[in-house]
Amino acid sequence: MDRKLTWYIFAGMVLGVAVGYAVHVGVAADSPMFEYITKTFKLLSDIFLNLIKLLVAPLVLSTIVVGIAHMGDSSALGRIGVRALTWFITASFISIGLGLLMVNLFQPGIGAPIPEAAEAAKMVGEVKKLDAWEFTLSIFPKNALEALATNNILQILVFSVFAGVALSAIGEKGAALVRGSEALAEMMLQITGYVMRFAPVAVFGAIAKVVASSGLAILGTYFELLVEFYASLVLLWIILLTMGWVFLRGKIWQLIRYIREPLLIAFSTASSEAALPKMFEQLDRFGVPRRISGFMLPLGYSFNLDGSMMYMSFATLFIAQAYGIELSITTQILILLTLMVSSKGIAAVPRASLVVITGTLAQFGLPVEGVAIILAIDQFLDMGRTATNVVGNAVATSVITKWEGMLEVPEPAEMELPHAPHDTPEHGKRGLDLPVGE
Repeated sequence: MDRKLTWYIFAGMVLGVAVGYAVHVGVAADSPMFEYITKTFKLLSDIFLNLIKLLVAPLVLSTIVVGIAHMGDSSALGRIGVRALTWFITASFISIGLGLLMVNLFQPGIGAPIPEAAEAAKMVGEVKKLDAWEFTLSIFPKNALEALATNNILQILVFSVFAGVALSAIGEKGAALVRGSEALAEMMLQITGYVMRFAPVAVFGAIAKVVASSGLAILGTYFELLVEFYASLVLLWIILLTMGWVFLRGKIWQLIRYIREPLLIAFSTASSEAALPKMFEQLDRFGVPRRISGFMLPLGYSFNLDGSMMYMSFATLFIAQAYGIELSITTQILILLTLMVSSKGIAAVPRASLVVITGTLAQFGLPVEGVAIILAIDQFLDMGRTATNVVGNAVATSVITKWEGMLEVPEPAEMELPHAPHDTPEHGKRGLDLPVGE
């Protein structure tokens, strides 16, 4: 199953487009049947995403605790953190700056369809302001169980770092907890293997729902924006992979091969979280020790969203162009710096990119209702930027591992996971207190 998963996911995407389009043209959008079908499509993807969310909190907690406890040297944690933040800040400037450059070059906003102001305000809805002070406070958990229950990755990261350093400090007294965390991490990765068997069905449901609701005609309306945004993402991929090649050399292409399944899952579901458990597993196989990936990936998913940052700069200037507003170079540089600060930690905020874009538009006197222009096509844009986030974090984690001199010999990209015992000679009767002969 694991060896064929990539092809199954790709088949789910293609089938989802075909079935979704058939529903869009064959079933009236205002009919009860259309509602039942789209709800069923959504159910398929929601089941998968719920199962993934089930894994995230215990996997992140156990992985970070074990990684830091085995690191042995708390100064190494600080060194890795400084190197990680240096990489994240550099990649952020490149992503936001490239977005501004490409949107100025292509100017896709000129001639974009502008909705009525009242309709636009209704589409955008009320978006909660992103407050820097509230966000900073929200990083630090007041209840570890609450952080785990709500899947707040930043708060789980903070608690796990404290727990890992403390277990390292108390030594043998905490050995049982470290072993328990190791077993928990392995169990979560084993469950990930089970959940991934449902991924092609979830991908089918996610794509079919979008196409059934929006149709393919909307791609024609926003064709220029889609092509130019995805061309910009391709250029960002080239830059990120080139930066990775400086450290990893030929292994950078091997890395892409290892993470192709998390990439497809992220692209088709438009959810970075959905790709996280599989990303841990594939980076393990690539040779990244868990003590590095366990710290880097949760941090990266909060502070290193390269695709999302490019999208925010691209979208902000796209809206200004749509309304015919000229922005000076100085203003654009200020927008870059604003996005650089306000985009950090957005993973924990619902509709995060929309929140940051709306706040930036308001701050620079640009029409906030302009967000409605991109809402219709946002799902298709989100797919590309989410896949880019996965690439950025995979490259960052692998580079920091190589920088630390800890990159290990890779295992095969596809490996058969352990199977639970079944089809025993007793045909399942063991444990039922039944004679074997019956």
